[in-house]
Amino acid sequence: MIETPDRRAQRWAATHQRIYDAALSLFQEHGFDAVNVGQIVREAGVSVPTFYAHYPSKEHVIMHLPSADDFAAFLAEFPGDLSIKARLRQAVPQWTAGWSQEFRDDALARWQIVATTPSLRTRAAEFERATGNVVAHALPPEAGRTPRQSETIVVNAYMSAYTAALLEWADCDGERKLEELIEESFDALEQR
Repeated sequence: MIETPDRRAQRWAATHQRIYDAALSLFQEHGFDAVNVGQIVREAGVSVPTFYAHYPSKEHVIMHLPSADDFAAFLAEFPGDLSIKARLRQAVPQWTAGWSQEFRDDALARWQIVATTPSLRTRAAEFERATGNVVAHALPPEAGRTPRQSETIVVNAYMSAYTAALLEWADCDGERKLEELIEESFDALEQR
C-alpha cells in the first residue's frame, strides 16, 4: 500500500500529539526535571530518534515557538503605520483572546510546568528572546531593510512582559484572565 502525502501528514501529526500527551502527563505527575526522554518515548510508544524528529529537546515539548510566517500573517492585520508598541499592544491580547478553551487549558498546563521548574523559567527567557527576534523580523519593515536594533529591543521588551504575564497566569492557576495580566505587564513596561 502506497502512503499518500495526506496520510503521511496525519500519521506525523498523530505521533507528534502522542509524544506531547505522554510528556505532559509525565511532567505533571513527576515534575519536569525528573522525567527523561527515555521515559517519554516508552510512554508514547515511539523510538528516541522519532522523539527527536518531532522535538529538538524535552524543553521544546513545553515551550512552543510559532513560526515567522505565523507571526507575519497575524501582524499583517494591523496597520503598518502604527508604532511597534501599538501593534504589539493590540496584537498580543487579540491573539490570546482567540485561543480556543482547549488551547487555553493546554497553554495553562504548560506554563504551570514552566512556572514550577526553575530550569524552565530560565529557558523561558531564551525562548522569549528567540520569539522576539522572530516577531521583529515578521513585522513589515520599510521596503528593503531588516529591523533596526532599537525595534528588536522594543519587541524583546514586550515579549519579556508577555512572558511575565504568562508566568503570573500560571502562578495564579488561571484565576485571573490572561488578557488582563498582559495589559498590566504592558502598562508596567510603558511606565518606565
